Amino acid sequence: MAYTIYARMKRVGKQKKEDLLPVAFELGKKPDTVRELLTELVRLSVRQYNERKDEGQVLSYLTKEEISGQAAAGKVSFGLRGGNDADPEKAVDNAVQCFEDGIYRVFAGEEELTGLEQAVPWGAGEEGKLVFTFIRLTMLSGW
Repeated sequence: MAYTIYARMKRVGKQKKEDLLPVAFELGKKPDTVRELLTELVRLSVRQYNERKDEGQVLSYLTKEEISGQAAAGKVSFGLRGGNDADPEKAVDNAVQCFEDGIYRVFAGEEELTGLEQAVPWGAGEEGKLVFTFIRLTMLSGW
């Protein structure tokens, strides 16, 4: 049974208001711990990346708005990638290690989740949905 969660990602520094809107993610199951939450999100993201990377476009182009948005984020690219598929288990290991190293923090509503085995506080959501916020704390973490 699929379970939908909502997450937003922040980076230290300037951000546009629309960058902070929650995005829906449909997970395979409802995660009970922070480790399960990270694992499910990373596996979903790797699966989406692997599906998307080989779609291919005959001619890729960027609009002025896309160029401006990417320039504000610090990198302008066409987003085309080839090569091998990303390995979901390596990606999960990397995400867990980055969490342990403090490269990013995770919040469930207003509550910071600090340990991998910490239970996800599902009762903390407003209006029946709990929004997770991921904040990258270092500029070199690649997201």
